[in-house]
Amino acid sequence: MTTRAPIDAKAIEAQHVLQNYKRFPVVFERGQGIRLFDAEGRSYLDFLSGIGVASLGHAHPVLIQALARQSAALLHTSNLYYHPLQGELANKLCALTGLDRAFFCNSGTEAMEGCLKFARKYWQAQGQSRPRFVALPHSFHGRTMGALSVTWDEHYRTPFEPLVPGAVFARSDDPAEVAALVDDTTAAVVVEPIRGEGGVRPVSPALARAISDACRRTGALVIADEVQSGTGRTGAFLGSPAAGLVPDLVALAKALGGGIPVGAVLLSRPVAAAVAPGDHGTTYGGNLLACRAALTVLEALESGLQEQISRVSAHLFNRLQSMAARVGGVTEIRGAGLLAGIEVTMSDALPIVTAALDRGLIINRTSGNVVRLLPPYIATESDVDEAIAILEASFEAAQR
Repeated sequence: MTTRAPIDAKAIEAQHVLQNYKRFPVVFERGQGIRLFDAEGRSYLDFLSGIGVASLGHAHPVLIQALARQSAALLHTSNLYYHPLQGELANKLCALTGLDRAFFCNSGTEAMEGCLKFARKYWQAQGQSRPRFVALPHSFHGRTMGALSVTWDEHYRTPFEPLVPGAVFARSDDPAEVAALVDDTTAAVVVEPIRGEGGVRPVSPALARAISDACRRTGALVIADEVQSGTGRTGAFLGSPAAGLVPDLVALAKALGGGIPVGAVLLSRPVAAAVAPGDHGTTYGGNLLACRAALTVLEALESGLQEQISRVSAHLFNRLQSMAARVGGVTEIRGAGLLAGIEVTMSDALPIVTAALDRGLIINRTSGNVVRLLPPYIATESDVDEAIAILEASFEAAQR
């Protein structure tokens, strides 16, 4: 038997992979539970979960078995035909959210594209031209042209302009300012209950009320981007209710597939009624493997994992507040559930992230000076304690 020579992943990427990522110099080869292992066998506590994707951690036995059985039976048929899992998954998602129908796709940015298209189609079906979308500061909705058009940070947008026209951005979270942007040309207000990529910034109750009131006044729809905050991440299935939002459209992805690419758009009855065959579609969206993965994640949430998220979250935020009082240099702790942001006085939090990686903890920074934690849902209180000990040491090392 021939033994395959080790591959130098970093060297071969330098030759042939598009250089659009700034990667940390570590090669991960396997995972188990809440831990990842690099090419040298070193263990890392994963408190990022693939940017909120690996909701059941790594190599979860139930997910592995479900995917293996599905792979042996059938992977893909195309959306020209029925299969038994799309309807089952749609029924569960609608029951969990109170919305009426689901459209399945492959990612968060695709889900946002679907939301934008369906909102435009809703107004077209009413015989009205409503080209505008109102978006919030610090928003991030994806990197395709439509989703990028409602993403706030010019760093992402400027190189690709002109983008899809019609997006307007509030300059601040001031409720009156946001409400004033919503008028009878507005198709929808696009809002993340917690702006994860924008620094883990929750929408305030006052802002949520202003958005809801403005949409009721004008008829504009509410699009909730729950790609990061949804599927149980914040302690409830969606982050919108706690924020005071009642969406007409919801985008889901990330945690929904537990590591398998899957996205979903959930639509209210009136919006769904405006969509006709041929208005939108996808080749891979809603394939059997993706649906099986999502059903497995939902079953885990229903079997006690959602309660564990809430319990561990309370411990996490308590420990973060205690740590902040000890290390100094922390402006604010934000977030909910297993989505936490630590805003620091340093202009760039990258040294903290690098120091944590060196010590075996995977986190990241967002919005420049915010350390973000997105642990898998299987995290326990003892995992939190281990992570906080490493994080505290990393703060101290970065501040020397």
